[in-house]
Amino acid sequence: METAEFGLPVTPRQIAYAKSLALRNRTLLPWDVQHDRQRLSSWIEAQARLQPVGGSEPTSKQVAFAERIARHKRRAIPDECFRDRQLLSRWIDSNK
Repeated sequence: METAEFGLPVTPRQIAYAKSLALRNRTLLPWDVQHDRQRLSSWIEAQARLQPVGGSEPTSKQVAFAERIARHKRRAIPDECFRDRQLLSRWIDSNK
């Protein structure tokens, strides 16, 4: 007779944190990992050690430059530009 392994179920907080790490690192959260608390913990630890892909947040100098342009042109900078370096760069290029 085979013995079945019954692991503890994952918690909603673990799943939420794992999903945020998957988004941050631009990776997939494996389906089989989502059903075992120990395997999910190991996956979370490994993903938490990784640096975010691309470092997508704009630099403080880039934000300051964009804000000067916005004041001069009397325009608002879209909120999503403050979350992505490339979007802010495109906004600066189109509003110089």
